[in-house]
Amino acid sequence: MEPLTIAAWSFPALLVLILLRVPIGLAMLVLGLVGSWQVYGSAAPLLNQMKTLAYSTFSSHSLSIIPLFLLMGQFAGLGGMSQSLFKAAEVFLGHRKGGVAMAAVGACAGFGAICGSSLATAATMGQVALPELRRAGYAGSLATGALAAGGTLGILIPPSIVLVIYAILAEQNIAKMFAAAFVPGILAALGYVLVIAIVVRVNPSLARQLPPVPMAERMRALAAIWPVVIIFVAVIGGIYTGVFTPTEGAAVGAVSTGVLAWAKRGLSWRKTLGAFEATAASTGMVFMIVLGAAAFNSFLALSMLPQELAAWVGSLGLSPWMVLAAILVFYLVFGCVMDSLSMILLTIPIFFPMISGLDFGLTPEETAIWFGILVLVVVEIGLITPPVGMNLFVIQSMAKDIPISATYRGVMPFVASDLARVVILVLFPTITLFVLRL
Repeated sequence: MEPLTIAAWSFPALLVLILLRVPIGLAMLVLGLVGSWQVYGSAAPLLNQMKTLAYSTFSSHSLSIIPLFLLMGQFAGLGGMSQSLFKAAEVFLGHRKGGVAMAAVGACAGFGAICGSSLATAATMGQVALPELRRAGYAGSLATGALAAGGTLGILIPPSIVLVIYAILAEQNIAKMFAAAFVPGILAALGYVLVIAIVVRVNPSLARQLPPVPMAERMRALAAIWPVVIIFVAVIGGIYTGVFTPTEGAAVGAVSTGVLAWAKRGLSWRKTLGAFEATAASTGMVFMIVLGAAAFNSFLALSMLPQELAAWVGSLGLSPWMVLAAILVFYLVFGCVMDSLSMILLTIPIFFPMISGLDFGLTPEETAIWFGILVLVVVEIGLITPPVGMNLFVIQSMAKDIPISATYRGVMPFVASDLARVVILVLFPTITLFVLRL
């Protein structure tokens, strides 16, 4: 069988394995090794590849940023930072129409800035904000929809683990990727707030207004979040200004949140050990997917599929914008059935060479960074798109009395906001590249 044919058949085989509930990392690893064996025609080159595959994959110093940001998120949750962020947002916004849901989105944005994981943001803020939304009389559809959408800010507002993986795959500067993600992340949060404001005005029965909070209580709530602001400014500001590298910034953030959690009596020896165990488990899961993707992408490169596909697309004479639109639609569709990290690891080695060869009126570096942010935004939509949006199931597990149909209905206005933001970012690349160009 020809190498290109083997590579083409590997994708339906991968989908079958995923549907059979085989872990995505293991599925990619097995298919990558078997595919390479078939292309080589003998086991000797494959055995030689397996000898160095794990070391060559994990010897990248940049990967150390992943467990550090994951540990930072664990410490942030134990230190009560999620509660402080939500309380501060609630006392300022709770008296407005839809204000508590807006506060939940704002708290998700703040927690995402010190967490880097969408699922962790959704899970943590769901535990904090969902009881308050219930107590305030919010409809289940609006409460779960807002929290599921707000959780996606965890991978868009820097630092972002998925963005780190993309930067490594596309060989881009992590600090520049973080800078480019800042404005789209703020736009996402503002878009969600606007959606809530519109929804509660169209259907006032979805939410009640809380009485205004005295200014003294507002100031106390604001004072409680100053450590979070300092940590965010120190980590992201230090990375942007070049005071330290992203890896060093992640270490500073992990230590700072750990010290803060200890000072707030949120850390005991048992909880500290639990935080390290949870970080190790999450890191192991991520690294298994990275290893499987490395084996699978090595097989694809050996089959010459990415190069042949890029040449074929170039021969069609399509405009760069049509090619970009087709790729983004692909991500929207497959985002409904695959998790974001697996999809990026699987597809970027194929799509990135295609995009790099197209002319969008940008420099090669700007094209790579702009495309990365677009991919991140579209993948983020997949996290809240029925039927298999991961954030939907995270929130639904905490609100078992709310029908899943109500959650689907509640999240659709936020999906519409995301789609409008994708169109804006595609048409106006300057929005994404603004901070970078500064």
